[in-house]
Amino acid sequence: MSAKKEMKLQKIPMPKQPPEKRAHNFEEVALGYTPEQAIAEAKRCLQCPKPSCEPGCPVEIDIPAFIDAIKEQNFDKAAEILREKNNLPAITGRVCPQEDQCERVCVLSKAGEPVAIGALERFIADYELKRGLKIPSVAKRTEKRVAAVGSGPSGLTVAGDLAKLGHEVTVFEALHVPGGVLVYGIPEFRLPKEIVRAEVNYVKSLGVKIETDMIVGRISTVDELFENGFDAVFIGTGAGSPHFMGIPGESLNGIYSANEFLVRAVLMKAYRFPEFDTPLKVGKRVAVIGGGNVAMDSARTALRLGAEKVTVVYRRSETELPARLEEVKNAKEEGIEFQMLTNPVRFLGNDGGWVQKMECIRMQLGAPDASGRRRPVPIKDSNFTMEVDTVIVAVGQGPNPLIRQTTSSLQTDEEGYIIVDENFRTSKKGVWAGGDIVPGEATVIQAMGAGKRAARDIDRYLKDET
Repeated sequence: MSAKKEMKLQKIPMPKQPPEKRAHNFEEVALGYTPEQAIAEAKRCLQCPKPSCEPGCPVEIDIPAFIDAIKEQNFDKAAEILREKNNLPAITGRVCPQEDQCERVCVLSKAGEPVAIGALERFIADYELKRGLKIPSVAKRTEKRVAAVGSGPSGLTVAGDLAKLGHEVTVFEALHVPGGVLVYGIPEFRLPKEIVRAEVNYVKSLGVKIETDMIVGRISTVDELFENGFDAVFIGTGAGSPHFMGIPGESLNGIYSANEFLVRAVLMKAYRFPEFDTPLKVGKRVAVIGGGNVAMDSARTALRLGAEKVTVVYRRSETELPARLEEVKNAKEEGIEFQMLTNPVRFLGNDGGWVQKMECIRMQLGAPDASGRRRPVPIKDSNFTMEVDTVIVAVGQGPNPLIRQTTSSLQTDEEGYIIVDENFRTSKKGVWAGGDIVPGEATVIQAMGAGKRAARDIDRYLKDET
């Protein structure tokens, strides 16, 4: 194989901080492409006549077009193409699992490595932020008002898209800063908060109003939003109610839900204590229960907060890990250990009520369950104990019941998720929902895709109601 053809098959790797350095700081791990690297990577794109990558993007970016613009060194044009469909490209360029979507179906992946679509998106978004955002023209203002409940990825997407269409949009956020899971659930080393602030400011520049410290369901209900003059409501409140394992000893001190742990570390900036008045006790031996992205974020955060040994404990094998491969690789490089096919059965504490040990049982994989993954089955008499000072439980989370309990005619399933149709309409007239609040947990980009489709349907509804 020629050197030129070999180069075509291999993507240009993303520069990163060295593992031994980054494991002890909260600065961003991935450093981004240089212009030269971005252009070289863009030239790998085959510009297929019938691109398979574009249908794999939940927010419908014209992927070949923006990559072609990079190849031609027209970064401004590439930025315009990105912003046509995506209100948050600097965010999705960092946290979107492109390897399971657009990059997975890239033609080059059949013979080598796909085009680094995510890295190119990040490069252009960062270039645009440094250059200064160009605010697009919006449609003539209508007299229609839309409320978006929650300022996470789906809420911001709905708000931005509807504002571009001329509607008046107000976003209501329960926390004191907008961004939802982007500001409280994803660590600084993976998604710097200055990036989130910049993207939120872009959405606001479209004319979107954002009200923080506004708990819909307490200060105002969904029904009251209609009474106050809103013509449509989108619910994008996420799933922030943590799940626990329900095993003995789980209430011992030193055992956190991943939700609480990351909120303290990320939103409340415990990693900068005492500059920020948020102490967060992390022991020398930390166990993180779970195998998703939240588990990886928790484990890597605990390491940076001073833990000497961090172990991810997962009940299936590494093949079934739901976390992004990139994040698993990063964790391993930083020294995180993995205890696979292992499940905790109880926690043991000292006389002061602090966790000291975790009893586990070995597992083996049986037949596939409803998720399509092989079901973990306990191995009889295989129990053993692990010494632990801190445990972080990252086994999923569910919807906060507040909206469900205070909204009439809103149909939910038995777990409390809001039921929607293919256009994300709920059972209540004039109300849509998307993101983690609908059945099944969504990634950031899936939540944004839901917001985009909901925005289109809300626009149709508002025009039909005129």
